[in-house]
Amino acid sequence: MDAFEKVRTKLETQPQEEYEIINAEVKHGGFVYYQEGCCLVRSKDEEDNDNYEVLFNLEELKLDQPFIDCIRVAPDEKYVAAKIRTEDSEASTCIVVKLSDQPVMETSFPNVSSFEWVKDEEDEDVLFYTFQRNLRCHDVYRATFGDNKRNERFYTEKDPSYFVFLYLTKDSRFLTINIMNKTTSEVWLIDGLSPWDPPVLIQKRIHGVLYYVEHRDDELYILTNVGEPTEFKLMRTAADTPAIMNWDLFFTMKRNTKVVDLDMFKDHCVLFLKHSNLLYVNVIGLADDSVRSLKLPPWACGFIMDTNSDPKNCPFQLCSPIRPPKYYTYKFAEGKLFEETGHEDPITKSSRVLRLEAKSKDGKLVPMTVFHKTDSEDLQKKPLLVHVYGAYGMDLKMNFRPERRVLVDDGWILAYCHVRGGGELGLQWHADGRLTKKLNGLADLEACIKTLHDQGFSQPSLTTLSAFSAGGVLAGALCNSNPELLRAVTLEAPFLDVLNTMMDTTLPLTLEEIEEWGNPSSEEKHKNYIKRYCPYQNIKPQHYPSIHITAYENDERVPLKGIINYTEKLKEAITEHAKVTSEGYQTPNIILDIQPGGNHVIEDSHKKITAQIKFLYEELGLDSTSVFEDLKKYLKF
Repeated sequence: MDAFEKVRTKLETQPQEEYEIINAEVKHGGFVYYQEGCCLVRSKDEEDNDNYEVLFNLEELKLDQPFIDCIRVAPDEKYVAAKIRTEDSEASTCIVVKLSDQPVMETSFPNVSSFEWVKDEEDEDVLFYTFQRNLRCHDVYRATFGDNKRNERFYTEKDPSYFVFLYLTKDSRFLTINIMNKTTSEVWLIDGLSPWDPPVLIQKRIHGVLYYVEHRDDELYILTNVGEPTEFKLMRTAADTPAIMNWDLFFTMKRNTKVVDLDMFKDHCVLFLKHSNLLYVNVIGLADDSVRSLKLPPWACGFIMDTNSDPKNCPFQLCSPIRPPKYYTYKFAEGKLFEETGHEDPITKSSRVLRLEAKSKDGKLVPMTVFHKTDSEDLQKKPLLVHVYGAYGMDLKMNFRPERRVLVDDGWILAYCHVRGGGELGLQWHADGRLTKKLNGLADLEACIKTLHDQGFSQPSLTTLSAFSAGGVLAGALCNSNPELLRAVTLEAPFLDVLNTMMDTTLPLTLEEIEEWGNPSSEEKHKNYIKRYCPYQNIKPQHYPSIHITAYENDERVPLKGIINYTEKLKEAITEHAKVTSEGYQTPNIILDIQPGGNHVIEDSHKKITAQIKFLYEELGLDSTSVFEDLKKYLKF
């Protein structure tokens, strides 16, 4: 839903086709607030980077290469708050800067997760924020500054399996306190006109029921999975009667539809959807309940949402793993979608994107997205890089990555396998791949790779697999069950020891993760099922593909200990297998690259990207000279 921290991301084309990701940016009143160098700045013209006012120098925090992750401006621009963190840690600091003739930092709060401003009856700015400890976010605070300085905790979530975050409705009328675990949610409303009043509960949590709230003209618009089928539908009710018995069905989604996001405007509601793995925008006219469905270009694989206050236009960006974001705007008055004009990316003509399906062993059709060069001959002899995730109802990441584009330019085939456990086909797609159905995701992955080979895309000796975090479960399981399908694997911060991790309730995420993996400590059924697929538990003496693992020293989400134990056990099994094989057997390379820091995944690490690509080319016996020359066009080494 991306309600929590919608951070606008820009990608600008630089000379020599270089690309640079720009950090958080917010427009408020007549100013644009953003990061310039090591400073929080504001400017009256976002295009004029030489004409800005420095609000705060990030170097004062004495952090290693700090960057701004999120910005919120108080309603009357008396204060601005910014969340700052580093690439080496998930911990963040929220600074509050007073906007006067000489801007000054008013205060700072450690370990802030989400935060929003509202204005009270005395015309005083109130900052609401959530405090995060050990990856758990249970406490909500509110603070004022200046002469009436105060800071108080006013809500604490008692259930350790739930996470709390704040969201301000698009019209700023209500601040919502969202309390969620993986399958259930509960929302409380803070009146934006009376923020010191007690919060109002919309609907008490019901196990298995998710709901998210927006507001317009004294009505609540509720995106929820309540009722049959258990997929998202849009409901609405009067703001003063918010309980579930008053919810009226307003709009239903088609089957196999993922709701990516929702944006509310004065007279329209815009739904960003993924239906059967293609992107759509549905524009609902709130005056007449009309619906206009727009099918987006077939190359598009992901949305990037825009922070926008213009009631006449709905801007957004589309991207794919090999194509940088492109701006689009839906103009309500014209009832049309307009795309950014200018230079057409050459990748449009030089590559193909295919939407394929594989039949899993239970007959379920599993979607795949495949990219390759249009002029490639004999695709069976081309290297293949397969991507998989399949957990938490989250889509496989398909944002633009320069290194993916370089691989396609160099003749590689990229295949993204949208297996069960992910969210690409809606909530049921996730339900069919979690708890005691996790093996469905493994069967789907096997079917995808075999289907690709059968349809002439590469062959096992040229097939590689990439996964990060929870995607490591399926990747590691496949290495145990069908290693002959793969030549090499790259894993980043992979979850490989599911059983022992989920048995350790002292870890910060174990209780929260029970909804996804089960509770092996108290339920023998879950324990026995996890044993069937857990990568660490199923290592055995046999041939394995070569594996490159990137891990992070102080990663709180995936403990380093489990990755080290997996690596050592795997090397022992490979050594044992080598002893009983014929002379000349080439043992696979197992590389564990431990990076410093405590972040979970650092997407833009040039060192990591270089190491992974070098590993893949060496394992497949390919010349990497040209690929690294091409990478220099995109990445500033």
